[in-house]
Amino acid sequence: MLAIDALEGIPVLPEHSAVIIDEGHELVDRATAAVTSELNVPMIERALSRGRKHIDSRTYEMLQQAGEDFDDCLRLAAEPLAGPTQLKPVGSDVTLALTVIRDACHQAITEINADKESKDPESLAAKQHARGAIEEVHDTAGALLAGDDFDVIWLDPGEGRSPSLKLAPLSVAGLLREALFAKSPVVMTSATLTVGGGFDSLVASLGLSDEQVTTMDVGSPFDHAKQGILYVAKDLPAPGREGVAMEALDELAELIEAAGGRTLALFSSWRGVDRAAEYLRVRLDSRRFPLLVQKKGDSVGSLVQRFADDHPSTLLGTVSLWQGVDVPGESCIQVIIDRIPFPRPDDPLLSARQRAVDEAGGSGFRAISVPKAGLLLAQGAGRLIRGASDRGVVSILDSRLATAGYGRALRASLPPFWYTTDRATVLTSLTRLRDELDSRD
Repeated sequence: MLAIDALEGIPVLPEHSAVIIDEGHELVDRATAAVTSELNVPMIERALSRGRKHIDSRTYEMLQQAGEDFDDCLRLAAEPLAGPTQLKPVGSDVTLALTVIRDACHQAITEINADKESKDPESLAAKQHARGAIEEVHDTAGALLAGDDFDVIWLDPGEGRSPSLKLAPLSVAGLLREALFAKSPVVMTSATLTVGGGFDSLVASLGLSDEQVTTMDVGSPFDHAKQGILYVAKDLPAPGREGVAMEALDELAELIEAAGGRTLALFSSWRGVDRAAEYLRVRLDSRRFPLLVQKKGDSVGSLVQRFADDHPSTLLGTVSLWQGVDVPGESCIQVIIDRIPFPRPDDPLLSARQRAVDEAGGSGFRAISVPKAGLLLAQGAGRLIRGASDRGVVSILDSRLATAGYGRALRASLPPFWYTTDRATVLTSLTRLRDELDSRD
């Protein structure tokens, strides 16, 4: 609602003298999503369906043909692509199809506005819906045609769905500054606003200067250094593109065994979840170590509840479990993270933002990828200590956190656990905690 009110200029919020934003670390991503334009054939077909009774048959046929040509162009361009890809420049055939779509929609809107015969409420409502759907296609096609060097246009192949052409601004900092921060005081809160122990990355992403902001870190009610251990598996090979390495799977199994289950294992991809599940089903005794595996489409709430109710269980999951999972007590004494969650290198928008920083003389990797990874890493590690009596270990199976130059900044983004790279120490600590909890049952 805030994005609609501030960025799209549609007043949906009541009058206010200040804005308070919880989970403020998500503001840039939410704002980007709000101003991202997308055009695909289902949108055009929906506009045609709603407008059929209200526009001339020739206009209908022109828009229908333009939609088919647009679909053909996108499918042809998507054939060699493995994933979303920036189009720079947009092909002349796509540009022509967009132009015809925009012009046909303009004609259709003119015809709908000229229709004075619809007077009953039902007909007026149908006409309004038709105009709204056609205006959406018209405005999106126009935005795609007007895109410049400050915009990123990319093709999403769809993976079983219709391909889409998308556009987003290279930066939303200016939009946020003008539409939000310049209008009223803004308070942003979150447990993960800092990266590397500071607010610099957040302030820069919002397009603000240090003089324009006041920052405060109120700390945590928990004593992380006494309640938890941060273990980085320094001796493992660095993760590669082939997925979770066998050495990491062996370490994963030994850590789960030492903890007696009671483990939330977070992976950066579905492929990692599936590979780990396949390995653990063979390696671990399912009666002693029940395994819960997240699948696409699963209800996160019910899955987490099963994990909380079954103390010896281990839950394997991906992105949706990195945030918001709250399992205090002995059901979760260990969080394992398979690798540093850097953004996908094929993300066209983030890649373009990184290149822009590089071209300006900075480091796009450190300005874009490291902060995003740090925030998500902190969210994942934050699943461990949920109460004053909780204890446990965050185990990260990515040696780069200990060896790479950016590792220190990422570790500083995490809660201040006691830090070690000694595997034997961690296994001993987990075993002692497991035995203590088992003795209570």
